[in-house]
Amino acid sequence: MAKSEEYRKNLEKYLEVVSSFSKSDLYENTLESSFESLNDWSLHHSLAEVKNWFRQKREDSDMEVTEIPLNELVGWGSDESTGNISHESNDFFIVRGLRIHTKSREVASGWEQPILEQVGYDGGLLGIVRQRFSGVPHYLCEAKMEPGNYGKVQLSPSLQATFANIAKSHGGRRPHFLEIFENLDESSNSFITLFDAWLAEDGGRLYLKRNRGMLVEVPENYEIKIPNSNFIWLSLYQIKILLSEDAWVNPHIRGILAHV
Repeated sequence: MAKSEEYRKNLEKYLEVVSSFSKSDLYENTLESSFESLNDWSLHHSLAEVKNWFRQKREDSDMEVTEIPLNELVGWGSDESTGNISHESNDFFIVRGLRIHTKSREVASGWEQPILEQVGYDGGLLGIVRQRFSGVPHYLCEAKMEPGNYGKVQLSPSLQATFANIAKSHGGRRPHFLEIFENLDESSNSFITLFDAWLAEDGGRLYLKRNRGMLVEVPENYEIKIPNSNFIWLSLYQIKILLSEDAWVNPHIRGILAHV
């Protein structure tokens, strides 16, 4: 029996058993997603192949990160009156100071600290593409380099871009797969939005920041051009297994898929 046919038949049996226990209509794909999590239904790669691919991406990373004095940063400077650090484009983020008063934390009288403030507060768009292959759902992820990543490379959503990146404030290229998540209400491509919500960020270091997290399923016959070998189709089971590895999966994937 082909793996895709096995998936379909076992899913039907599973739904017959568990559907009576489902009392929530919050997410329509919850029951199938719970089934996906029980076994590796990937039609693309085995779990061992995925792990080897990711390890190789970390080994092949050409990103070199060097700590330098703040006053040597090109395009960044501090305001003479406030001391706030910002970019000459007036975009990206600002480093500003906070004074906190509270009796509810471990610091009895409060404290003072620097904090990062995203310009406009809304940080960015985080989107995962879901597509079926022979009826079996897969999720498009990227081995993405970021300068602050533990291990340099982490598994990230299909699209991970700040609104400054989307506006090309850095002068770079348009983010890959942005077109899938833009103008969904006007889309004639039968895309299905499975999840769309503003997600909280770490308020201990980021000031009033949030990101828009999305999970969008595209039709099986929709052509997706994979731009490079950093992108990979994973099963939900594989993603959840990789969470047990040492900082392989970034928090944005966790935040988007936490509802399934």
